[in-house]
Amino acid sequence: MPGLTVRPVKTRRDLKRFVKLPFRLRRDDPQWVPPLIFERMQFLDRSKNPYFEHAEAELFLAWRDGEPVGRISAQVDSRWDTYQGGSDGMFGFVEFEHDREIAAALLDTAAEWVAGKGRARIIGPMDFTTNDELGLLVEGYERRPMILQPWHPPYYRELIEGHGYSKSMDLLMWWLALGELKEGVKFHPAIHEAADRLEAEHGITIRNMDKRDLPNEVRRFMEVYNEAWGDNWGFVPVTEAECEFQAKNLKQILDERWTFVAERDGETLGAALTLPDINQVAAKMNGRLLPFGWLRFLLGRRRIDNVRVFALGVKPAYQHTGIAAAFYIRHLEQASPDAVYGGETGWILEVNEPMNRAMEGMGGTVIKRYRLYERAL
Repeated sequence: MPGLTVRPVKTRRDLKRFVKLPFRLRRDDPQWVPPLIFERMQFLDRSKNPYFEHAEAELFLAWRDGEPVGRISAQVDSRWDTYQGGSDGMFGFVEFEHDREIAAALLDTAAEWVAGKGRARIIGPMDFTTNDELGLLVEGYERRPMILQPWHPPYYRELIEGHGYSKSMDLLMWWLALGELKEGVKFHPAIHEAADRLEAEHGITIRNMDKRDLPNEVRRFMEVYNEAWGDNWGFVPVTEAECEFQAKNLKQILDERWTFVAERDGETLGAALTLPDINQVAAKMNGRLLPFGWLRFLLGRRRIDNVRVFALGVKPAYQHTGIAAAFYIRHLEQASPDAVYGGETGWILEVNEPMNRAMEGMGGTVIKRYRLYERAL
């Protein structure tokens, strides 16, 4: 590998190179959406992201002839050990030129770092956890990613699988044309029936979140999120600090009309958080808010016509009551053909048969598939 080296990111200048590398690699890919540079810098800042309170990570850049040509992270997480067991490390933030040697050097470097931490298996990509941007795109290359989704060219799959990595789990993204449904096509009758019985039979009501009370709303959401997803493959509960960190990043784009809380007697039983797809605007901002990024964002957000269901969950003891069905109906009622036309679900595990059946029952279509890979060390 003449001229090819892989080195850890040690300086702020190198961190900026790490963040900005995709801008060069992906600039000719029309589906790729530039991230906000300052947000990525904060996310990777060990003094700001609460992930580093319970995890270790190393960022690596591949260099050839003095120029960055690839990047990867390697990480180990004590909370993953607690909740998922095993002896795993992870890799993430994969970006590289279409070059087998570069991909191999980065993947081997991450694997060696993880093995050096005493781990027997490496899984990824995760940026950094299953609560962040997750998986490698393996179907749906022709579609632009939505908010908090990565996009990868097809050769990433070829090079990763060609280097001894095998499938660990697939994540499905479902599309629902909510505008069409509102115009006349309903969900499966059982969904409407369950929603109609929610308050009369169970005394449970649905309200929108209140941004003026965001700290408390975040805590309520975290309580539901950690309990509802507790048994899922790969799930690691978020800490209060992590939830607040994410909420601060999302506050400016949060739309109360697309946030729902299920309550009874003051107890939060379920929550649904759906986000406007700001990638429709971010695609034109080139990663920067200044000098004109904010103006583009403020003008462009009015024309956003898709949403992403970031998270929708119900505490296990109340999953029989119809709360999820009521959330689905609320989404349908909020949509309109001339405003928000449709949306994607947050990723759903391919093995989650109840949720995938529910998406089918609402007329959904799988439009993207993300894959997590693993390799024994």
